[in-house]
Amino acid sequence: MISLERRRTGILSALVASVLLVGCSGGTEEPAAASVLENCSPRNGPVDAMCATIEVFEDRAAGSGRKIGLKVVVFPAYQRDPAPDPLFVLVGGPGQAAAAMSETLMRFFEGVQETRDVVFVDQRGTGDSNPLTCSFDEDDLSALSRVKFPIEDLKACLDGFDADTRFYTTPVAMDDLNQVREELAYGKINLWGASYGTRAALVYLRRHGETVRSVVLDGVAPPGMRLPLAFPAAGQRALDLMLKSCESDAECNMRFPEIRSRFERLWARLDAAPREVTLRHARTGEEAEVTLRRELVSGILMGALYSPELSALLPLLIERAEEDDFQGFMALVSLNERVQAQMSLGMFFSVLCAEDLPWIEKAEAEEAAAGTFLGTAAYTAWVEACEVWPAANMDEAYHDSVESDVPVLVLSGELDPVTPPHWGDQAAGTLPNSRHVVVPGIGHGTTPMGCVPNLIAEFIDEGTAEDLDASCVERHRRPPFFLTNAGPVAEAGE
Repeated sequence: MISLERRRTGILSALVASVLLVGCSGGTEEPAAASVLENCSPRNGPVDAMCATIEVFEDRAAGSGRKIGLKVVVFPAYQRDPAPDPLFVLVGGPGQAAAAMSETLMRFFEGVQETRDVVFVDQRGTGDSNPLTCSFDEDDLSALSRVKFPIEDLKACLDGFDADTRFYTTPVAMDDLNQVREELAYGKINLWGASYGTRAALVYLRRHGETVRSVVLDGVAPPGMRLPLAFPAAGQRALDLMLKSCESDAECNMRFPEIRSRFERLWARLDAAPREVTLRHARTGEEAEVTLRRELVSGILMGALYSPELSALLPLLIERAEEDDFQGFMALVSLNERVQAQMSLGMFFSVLCAEDLPWIEKAEAEEAAAGTFLGTAAYTAWVEACEVWPAANMDEAYHDSVESDVPVLVLSGELDPVTPPHWGDQAAGTLPNSRHVVVPGIGHGTTPMGCVPNLIAEFIDEGTAEDLDASCVERHRRPPFFLTNAGPVAEAGE
């Protein structure tokens, strides 16, 4: 979810959860709902898909006033006589745009596309659905010194929107999704959600469960999670697992002895006195003076923990940082710029400022963050932003667990720093026809990994996880740690 991001503004964007991105694919047959769809042009979508814009009222309760055009992309099933129930894809953030990411994500749903359509909708406030885009200092490395959102810039974004940000919450968006289902002439549908998309899927299931055949939840962030209350503990768990893995690995432990105590000393030093350093922007090559605060480096560290491949670099980067060389940490900032560019910060705040922050007390946030490397920086920054962001009033019952008899496949990454497996257990507790599969050695987002796409396709085809053989996931392991610039010793030829 977090997702997400994301790392360009340190901890602030590192905690915007997101799904993993790769690949593309396409179909050949028109979907059943072709009457409202047309072939996508190269300028508005993947050329092997069909596109539509479906209008909805911004104020759905009033049923009048301003309308929003929702961007829809449909990849038709390969079969000439496809299954009638498509897969609807719900992505992370909050703030990512599903239709905008459709070509990238389709690689993981090729098995599903064999038998049914795959549908992507830019959630209101994202992509091409009246986006609430808000960005600043995109190429300014010195902006990394900031650990809070620039409030005047946020106000300027608000002034520039043709939108009432109170109407951009998850429940309203899921009512939009049901309208899209109706206008595309689908009956029952299947849902896949990742990170924040799992919250969206669960909210849809609660509001429109009669239309749902099955659900896949990858990295569960349920309505009761109350972001970012659980982030510090989840991040600390992932960090502890990384440090323990290095300590348990003979080569890593020999190369980086006492890595845990070294990390603790480094963070204590950053906490005691920010470092003034000159760093080079990894993309633009420009140098800038940067004030390295603990909050900033903690946010970048959190972002690296999303991916085991990136976290394999951390012992080496910690060693360099001991000598005040933070260039390696800063290089991580630019690795996810594409994801950051796809995020709608305005939609992010419309969700968080309504659904999460009002339900967290400061003392509760401080207690939850005690003893963690992240601390309360994200909570503090988001609260300040929400003080100026117009947000909807939500009922406390919104945070209740979702109950349903619909078949659900729950997926969690063992090493996930933002939606760890216990959230999957919690969600499954009120979903009696669910199956929870924890994938070893994986961080945030399991769908792209190994046999998981095939498991998803099989689950959706069968409509049940009861007889699903998920033993193939046990082959996953955490990647080996980088012991040199070239990588693990075995790969570096040492």
